[in-house]
Amino acid sequence: MTKAEIANKVLSEKNSIADTGAFLAAGLSRSDVSRLVHSGVLRRIRHGLYQSAENTDLSEAAYLSRLIPEGILCVESALFHYGYSDFTPREWSLAVPRAISQRKIKSCTVPVHVYYIQPDVYELGRTQAAFGGTVLSVYDKERTVCDCFKYRTKLDPELFAKAVHAYAADPKKDLANLSKYAKMMRIYQSVTDMMEVLLNG
Repeated sequence: MTKAEIANKVLSEKNSIADTGAFLAAGLSRSDVSRLVHSGVLRRIRHGLYQSAENTDLSEAAYLSRLIPEGILCVESALFHYGYSDFTPREWSLAVPRAISQRKIKSCTVPVHVYYIQPDVYELGRTQAAFGGTVLSVYDKERTVCDCFKYRTKLDPELFAKAVHAYAADPKKDLANLSKYAKMMRIYQSVTDMMEVLLNG
């Protein structure tokens, strides 16, 4: 098996994107990887991460899952996902730990709007969903609505209004979880006051 074939086998096993470690584990050297880039077999996405030079049709979701795997889709992206907004985001809204490497964020080739989240609520409401065939982490409906209240001053007023109204009308909403999250995020009164108006008229 040639080195190019080994590299392509690794990419096939790693869903089209692989890091240097995967190539080394398959028997290639760092020099081999470098030569494969220069010869047009591999394309460097960012430091230590590669894809096939012939594969140019990977989705942004696929890139995102590998470039910032700890990210959780939130706010605008989550609202669009749940149908609470008809505005297609120009960039991916992504919740990340405050301790994340800035180098990782800056080297991301996908347009992202980052929200830095404190550790005690970072995992709160985390779930998963498929985005164009790629599974990504996303906050659930209740966490997404709570985030709307938390970042209300940064959101378009119309977007905020549509989102909370859509949630209130959602037959699958979980008000118990909404209340729980709101308390943990210290926005309970704001959320409760508005929900009472929307639900009770």
